[in-house]
Amino acid sequence: MILRAEDDLEVVGEAADGEQAVRLALELRPDVVLMDVRMPRLDGVAATRRVVAAGAGQVLVLTTFDLDEYLWGALRAGAAGFLLKDLEAEALVDGVRAVARGDGMLAPSVTRRLIAFFARPGGPGPAAPAGAAEPAELTPREREVLGRLGAGLSNAEIAARLHTAEATTKTHVSRTLAKLGLRSRVQAAILAREPGVPGPGER
Repeated sequence: MILRAEDDLEVVGEAADGEQAVRLALELRPDVVLMDVRMPRLDGVAATRRVVAAGAGQVLVLTTFDLDEYLWGALRAGAAGFLLKDLEAEALVDGVRAVARGDGMLAPSVTRRLIAFFARPGGPGPAAPAGAAEPAELTPREREVLGRLGAGLSNAEIAARLHTAEATTKTHVSRTLAKLGLRSRVQAAILAREPGVPGPGER
């Protein structure tokens, strides 16, 4: 109901469980899949993994954030963002639009907790496939882009900071993710917290 009220958004399908969500995503190929974490038959983490692996749409996960392992699982599965279920309607709409543009989306109230969880000593980080590049192997521009992804900047904001066209920035982001073997901007944002990656104020 919230999404249908927006002129620029079209709801092309609704699913009652995880299995149906995956099936509809594969059939309809939506720009964004708004995925619950807890669902019958197939949970949202497993469903996200299947949708992302099939290239069937960007996944925006809704969660109560009461179980960190769900967040980590969804991040590893390639979710493009996380929003809390108690968010305002406007925030939900903005989140869907952001993910559709190719930007990542994290609820502000969970960003610090998420970063602290994944960046703590000995904590898990985004697992890259064998043979993926390390941040040090990126070009200087790609390292700048990675650092700004770590600051949570959108493509438009990165373009403004680096004085490049937004289309060029989007290309840099895509190449950076591909080189690092990452599936989403959220994974890149976590990796960008590692030592040696330039922050948003560095050149």
